[in-house]
Amino acid sequence: MSSIKELYRRNVYGVMGTLIFHILLVAGFLVAELNLNVKIEKEEAILLDFTAAPEKEEKIQEPEKSPEKREASENSTSNDRSSGSNRAVNEASKKDKFFDANYNRDVEEAKKLVADVNKQLSKKVAPAKKFEMPEETTEGQDPDSIKNVVYSGKSNIHYFLENRYHTRLPIPVYLARGGGTITVDIQVDRSGRVIKAEARAAKNLNDPMLPVYAVQAAERTVFNSESKAPAVQRGTITYQFVAQ
Repeated sequence: MSSIKELYRRNVYGVMGTLIFHILLVAGFLVAELNLNVKIEKEEAILLDFTAAPEKEEKIQEPEKSPEKREASENSTSNDRSSGSNRAVNEASKKDKFFDANYNRDVEEAKKLVADVNKQLSKKVAPAKKFEMPEETTEGQDPDSIKNVVYSGKSNIHYFLENRYHTRLPIPVYLARGGGTITVDIQVDRSGRVIKAEARAAKNLNDPMLPVYAVQAAERTVFNSESKAPAVQRGTITYQFVAQ
């Protein structure tokens, strides 16, 4: 009995240490297993979330259509788009009443302008023959007494050519059937001859022949010779026609 006590006394600390070591080891295993179970549960929860997502994205596979049905479907879609586009354009044009009114007014004005031009072009204009007309001459007159305004009844002729006076002035005013005023730009050389005459545009003419009469009269006008004048001197002659 004493030997057992002696053995116990000698090995008590070793036994206690061994027991404590095994207790701690068992406790560590228990804690590790508990943590492992918790981790597995978390991973399983995450895996369940990921496996649920693809199920929502799955598409229902439609049965394959025959070529005839597929072509008919595409034509139907194209027609729907075309009719929708046309319908949108038509509705937009109907809504923009202001645009339609302006457009129609511009079209009517353009038609009226074309009609007026055609009417003017359709008027018969006599050929540009040489018309006979009386002339006023200033031969033998004092140059200082010669005026640049010549009257023929209610009509008159007025010219401007600096420091020059006329020696021969045709008077076309009696030819006019309608009234109007025509201004002709002239170019005169030193000898007094008109080398160029152009009628300016005129409005509201009752007789389309007035510019022709005026230009022919201007071309036949003769001014005094002047060596000191410009080689080409510019001026104007204005014809006031009164309807006969």
